[in-house]
Amino acid sequence: MLFEPLFAHARNNPQDVAVIDDRGQYTWQQLAAMAAGLGMYLSFQTNQPNVGLMLPSGAGFIASFYGTLLAGKSAVLINFLLGDKEVAHVIADSGIDTVVTVGPLAGKVKDQNLKIIDLLQLPQNPPAIAPKFPAPKADDMAALIYTSGTSGLPKGVILSYQNLQSVIDAAIDYADLKGKHRFLGVVPPFHSLGLVATVLAPIQLSALTVYLARFNPTAVMNAIREHQLSLLFAVPSMYGALLHMKNASADDFKNIYAAISGGEPLPEATRERFKQRFETPLYEGYGLTETTGVIAVNVPQSAKPGSVGRLLPGASARFVDDDGKDMPAGEPGEIWLKGPEVMKGYYNLPKETAEVLTGDGYFKTGDIGKMDADGYVYITGRKKELIIIAGEKASPREIEDMLLRHPAVQDAAVIGKKDPSRGEIVVAFILIRDGMTVTPEELKDHCRNEALAQWKIPREIVFVKDLPRSPTGKVLKRVLAEQLT
Repeated sequence: MLFEPLFAHARNNPQDVAVIDDRGQYTWQQLAAMAAGLGMYLSFQTNQPNVGLMLPSGAGFIASFYGTLLAGKSAVLINFLLGDKEVAHVIADSGIDTVVTVGPLAGKVKDQNLKIIDLLQLPQNPPAIAPKFPAPKADDMAALIYTSGTSGLPKGVILSYQNLQSVIDAAIDYADLKGKHRFLGVVPPFHSLGLVATVLAPIQLSALTVYLARFNPTAVMNAIREHQLSLLFAVPSMYGALLHMKNASADDFKNIYAAISGGEPLPEATRERFKQRFETPLYEGYGLTETTGVIAVNVPQSAKPGSVGRLLPGASARFVDDDGKDMPAGEPGEIWLKGPEVMKGYYNLPKETAEVLTGDGYFKTGDIGKMDADGYVYITGRKKELIIIAGEKASPREIEDMLLRHPAVQDAAVIGKKDPSRGEIVVAFILIRDGMTVTPEELKDHCRNEALAQWKIPREIVFVKDLPRSPTGKVLKRVLAEQLT
């Protein structure tokens, strides 16, 4: 389970190139040998059940992840972009005593009393050995991924072998991924989207993956052109950066089977501009770390712009009110999700786990959305982010999409601010496009002309040079809220 495909490809297609990354290219035989060697090394290195991986995208991460599983241990995926306090919390909470990393990142854990394995100090071409496969149960923990900590300390999400294998199988089947595909790996592998879509899925499919340790729009375009990539997975801000590439054209995307957007809501303006300029649709998906990444997605065979697609086979959803009662069909409510992708729970947090998992297996996402008659899911906002203005509810996402339609607006983030007379008012943080100007009144007039309800129009507009983001691209709205206090 999970690790068998890697070694099957090494037997059947040993000299085929499996990975191209910033350090070179690796065949299936080389990748399997690296994983097997690390698995043996880790089994002697630590007696702890979990091993920390603090690595960028590439062959080193793949070998370390599969090596950890081969050693009969669970992989703790450490987000190396977190602050020192958060990294220390992940290490302490997961109970690891060993971290696999590379020299430049080792400094983040040098004071944590850990055994540090620097991949750059190990033999780069280990001899091929036949690994002894462990026999994990479907319910055993394979990976522990910590949420990005946008509010409070990160929580460890327990993902089992069944969680990971189920989402890979369902997504491959639903997207009809047949034939030889070539993947772009630019979403960090400590993110569930990066792990599932750019590590596990291509290995199951015996597909070539081109990894970039850091996102750079020029490097992405070069990779698409040089390697004729067919599958892209990225967050919306990355697609937005590609739109700023002056020398990119529709011809560059002629081999693309699907460009998938996830990690945060896809702005309507980005979706429309990308399709118009590159003649390539962006297919938005939806998922959380707690659902092992994607659980709903648009694909070439089944898509509705503005939705996040249909649920993967085997998954189900409820849309409920504040009392947990089902809303009428087509009406928005909090999304509860169920399926083999849903996590086992939060690590060492039984109370928090009980708060989000129902007795019959539904996960309470905290997202607000609805499903249309054709089964397409629409996300309208976050339950905790809804702005209550004199008793009326406003969705930040709706207002952000409206603002992004203005030609001078590059990015927008909307939050609520406490107001003594109205409860809350709408505040918009605006990033203006280079070389353009716009006034607050012009943006308010734009919202009125687009028929946005008067009470949803931002009362305050703050122009910023950048928006604070998490390592996976999400706007950190709590940071913006702190700027208003």
